[in-house]
Amino acid sequence: MDTLLTAADTALRTLFAKPNAAQPCPTVPEQTTQLTTDEKRRSAELMRVNHVGEVCAQALYTAQALTTPNAALRAHFTQACVEETDHLAWTAQRLEELGSRPSLLNPLWYAGAFGLGLLAGRLGDRISLGFVEETEIQVGAHLQSHLDTLPEADHASRAIVAQMRDDELRHAQDAQTAGATSLPQPVKELMRVAAKVMTTVAQRI
Repeated sequence: MDTLLTAADTALRTLFAKPNAAQPCPTVPEQTTQLTTDEKRRSAELMRVNHVGEVCAQALYTAQALTTPNAALRAHFTQACVEETDHLAWTAQRLEELGSRPSLLNPLWYAGAFGLGLLAGRLGDRISLGFVEETEIQVGAHLQSHLDTLPEADHASRAIVAQMRDDELRHAQDAQTAGATSLPQPVKELMRVAAKVMTTVAQRI
């Protein structure tokens, strides 16, 4: 019952409360961000996608913590979820600074990711960890692509995305160390297709 209540609390906080970061937002103190209207719009689109990714991360880790019978692994997922809250807060703050908003479909994204987390968890701890590893590898590549496309002058967004990329790749390594099994290639490709659909829609809605 406590685990279920925690899962419900996480969902409500993620979707309806202002997230609070435990770590300060990454910055580049020596650089000032000054953007044109078009650059702000482009940055906001990308940061909205990144915020959706963090909403999904909360859902995935919460669902996987809910399903595993392994107390140590549950603590692993819970700690990862706490660390991802920093990313959620940073991207929400940056969206506000850019004069934009999160995706209107965040409840849908959360529900879908939570369902995937439950499914992965039901397939066993090694597969669940494998899902985390592959997800974080793909997210790391996705964030690197954002570093390649964000406006050069948007130092504030670039600092956040760079830190997020490093953290996500560390989470992938942590999952591998914890015993992740590699997912079949068709599953990896399906995950890429689903992520592409999500990112395309989230940029606009």
